[in-house]
Amino acid sequence: MPGNKYNGNSGHLSTRVERLLRERELRERRKNSRGYLSNEVIDNHREAIYENGPPSEGDNSRSLHSYVERYLEEAAAARAQLEAERQDGTPFRQRLLVVANRLPVSAVRRAEDSWSLEISAGGLVSALLGVKEFEARWIGWAGVNVPDEIGQKALTKALAEKRCIPVFLDEEIVHQYYNGYCNNILWPLFHYLGLPQEDRLATTRSFQSQFNAYKKANQMFADVVNAHYEEGDVVWCHDYHLMYLPECLKKYNTKMKVGWFLHTPFPSSEIHRTLPSRSELLRSVLAADLVGFHTYDYARHFVSACTRILGLEGTPEGVEDQGKLTRVAAFPIGIDSYRFIRALDLPQVKEHIKDLKERFAGRKVMLGVDRLDMIKGIPQKILAFEKFLEENPTWRDKVVLLQIAVPTRTDVPEYQKLTSQVHEIVGRINGRFGTLTAVPIHHLDRSLDFYALCALYAVTDVALVTSLRDGMNLVSYEFVACQEAKKGVLILSEFAGAAQSLGAGAILVNPWNITEVAASIGQALNMPAEEREMRHRHNFYHVTKHTAQDWAETFVSELNDTVVEAELRISKVPPELPQTDATERYLQSSNRLLILGFNATITETVDDQIKEMELKLHPELDEPLTALCNDPKTTVVVISGSHQTVLDKNFAKYDMWLAAENGMFLRHTKGDWMTTMPEHSNIEWVDSVKHVFAYFTERTPRSHFESRETSLLWNYKYADVEFGRLQARDMLQHLWTGPISNASVDVVQGSRSVEVRAVGVTKGAAIDRILGEIVHSKSMTSPIDYVLCIGHFLGKDEDVYAFFEPELPSDLTPINRSKPTDGPRLPAERKAASKLPTSRSGAKSSQPKTQRPSAATDRRISNNNHNNSGGTRRPSLEKSSWSVLDLKGDNYFSCAVGRTRTSARYLLGSSDDVVAFLNGLANAPTSCALFSDLHV
Repeated sequence: MPGNKYNGNSGHLSTRVERLLRERELRERRKNSRGYLSNEVIDNHREAIYENGPPSEGDNSRSLHSYVERYLEEAAAARAQLEAERQDGTPFRQRLLVVANRLPVSAVRRAEDSWSLEISAGGLVSALLGVKEFEARWIGWAGVNVPDEIGQKALTKALAEKRCIPVFLDEEIVHQYYNGYCNNILWPLFHYLGLPQEDRLATTRSFQSQFNAYKKANQMFADVVNAHYEEGDVVWCHDYHLMYLPECLKKYNTKMKVGWFLHTPFPSSEIHRTLPSRSELLRSVLAADLVGFHTYDYARHFVSACTRILGLEGTPEGVEDQGKLTRVAAFPIGIDSYRFIRALDLPQVKEHIKDLKERFAGRKVMLGVDRLDMIKGIPQKILAFEKFLEENPTWRDKVVLLQIAVPTRTDVPEYQKLTSQVHEIVGRINGRFGTLTAVPIHHLDRSLDFYALCALYAVTDVALVTSLRDGMNLVSYEFVACQEAKKGVLILSEFAGAAQSLGAGAILVNPWNITEVAASIGQALNMPAEEREMRHRHNFYHVTKHTAQDWAETFVSELNDTVVEAELRISKVPPELPQTDATERYLQSSNRLLILGFNATITETVDDQIKEMELKLHPELDEPLTALCNDPKTTVVVISGSHQTVLDKNFAKYDMWLAAENGMFLRHTKGDWMTTMPEHSNIEWVDSVKHVFAYFTERTPRSHFESRETSLLWNYKYADVEFGRLQARDMLQHLWTGPISNASVDVVQGSRSVEVRAVGVTKGAAIDRILGEIVHSKSMTSPIDYVLCIGHFLGKDEDVYAFFEPELPSDLTPINRSKPTDGPRLPAERKAASKLPTSRSGAKSSQPKTQRPSAATDRRISNNNHNNSGGTRRPSLEKSSWSVLDLKGDNYFSCAVGRTRTSARYLLGSSDDVVAFLNGLANAPTSCALFSDLHV
């Protein structure tokens, strides 16, 4: 915002990018200098494990457990060795608290105080196992109910050896939070399956009870994090299970570094807005410093939801709420590609490959590896394969589809129905196209061990991923990593997150279009070797370059830098209004001036378009405002962009001054309106602009415009945000090429408004003339020694704050203002400023020259017999003035309401805070002033 001495941000973006590039270069250097050493130790140990022979199906979990256990031990040993080599003795790694719904272990109770732990290796586990830059601690639920204290202590001790910290959830919480809200509401919604139908009132009640359990569980996670948090730690929250967690953590410690990452898709705003708790969850996530998604599409949907549902400002960096920026970015996850590549050289994997080649000799192998889930598109995949066989008879005995469908949530009726449906389709196709010795589809309802899976990837000619909606889908990455020899073809759904990463080398398809998928199968099977080579090279480079470890390191690096950037922003945000000091100085002063804005400053807080269009004074402000206005030592001015009738309706009964249309019209409530408009002002443009505003109001639902005498305002706050911005841009283009192309006007753009006003009309420019009228009316003989200016003003109108500053900020254009003196001198010539503030909106304007006050003018001011009624034009302080201010710097309090990007000295959060402060000011005991005088 121009003229903002607290929020100048020039160069911040490039500085941030430079920091991230420098961090990336350092990571690459560290990998090159020491990565091979630790990796070699780990990989040699992997080979030692694998040389024991492939595990049987029953031994698979024990092998995986051993692999991860030794992986952790060797990685820790290698990192310890590297840390010991540091000469300065300082800690090498930052602590990383990884908070996820489930720990990377499953616990089985053996005795009252004995537990056995089985390590699981999911995508997140693999990502963080190889990260050597951070000392990771896992916080999550162990997957088991432990009601007794002895069992909890024993499990906590056992998990501590694995650097895991448990969160103990009882069965009811798990049922309501995990099975209920997470799996029954959030997961289907985020995958575009919609919310469950509320056919009974009891269902509605269960939604609320599940959400309450969700918040309670998130608070339990937060309590554990807070108990183990140390200053400087990075807290990384994962997935839709913990959307409420960032807000819980920030309430505990606002300086905590908190990141949140979603591993599923984030739906469009039109889908997300159907969620009853939509706003609460969005605001909770926005409490994080960095919000991450797999793809740009998901990040865009999140920003759009915050904009459309919460009414916040979306920026290229993320989402901004009153100056607080939550950075939103895409961080595509990867895999430990090196693990898959090395596995292909192991003897047991080679043996598997040999067996598979012999079994499917003479036939092309197509592969699908999925969880048996509605979003994976398994029926669509099989039907497309059927259509391909139907249209290509010559391929019926030359191709085989191997479909691995890992069972999940087998107790849920919908999943049971899906299983039966898939089995039925597979049986029908095999019966139709199979023979006594061969069938076209081999379907397995179970998982494969790591070695068998790597071998299967290696012999596959075409991998088929037909997800209907998928956060990422790492099966496609694993397939590419194992295809360096065969260079098979990947057919990938465009609805999988991996499509944005592997789209260059894959054949992208719409899984709902069975004909298209069938045609893509034919294209893949008949693809020339040269094209296969080129496509594979693109994808293989990406998979090996963007690994899971790089993903984790990049996210935490960006999180650290985001916090640095936030601290820079916070350091430029004005502090909160010191209400005690402001009150004490108010009581000590003898001639006070209170300047109050109207809209969003002393109006009632509403979130309804009809109510907002009819501005009303805050109901709790009547009594304190009456007391302030009746104080003979206090002059109250309300300055607003609204029409005179609006101010009359709200303030006619108070003893105060009213300045309408940004100060162009002025009156004391006991007198009549007069104009302070500069002479020879041309407002012939009003009618033509009014026609344009009326036209765009008709075209933009829920927008409206206010017609005033010297300005016009078009407001689209309640219109669709994106459409409103497009309409505003279209309106501005039309205005500049037509009605105001040669007019002396300023165009002022608010966050969701467009205002056209006469050139040079700002609240700061008008305050000079307003002071002149007040001086004449009150026959002042002593200077104003206390000024309080509070408002929610547009950036262009914030020159009113600078008017009373003893010294102008260097980045603000000087404006007319009274020269402070040690005492009143009547009359006194003051310096005239060179010009009024120029338009910051790109408006074409010509500024009138300021004249020096003449002796005749001074004499007019000395004469107090003026008639202030009936639309007369009063002389302004701009033309004639004596020094009426004696603030001594400390007696001036400028305060912005709800705007952190401001040139004001201080802040208040909302109109409710303003009401509370004014109420305290009006009711402050005079004894405070006497007490303060004793300590001066």
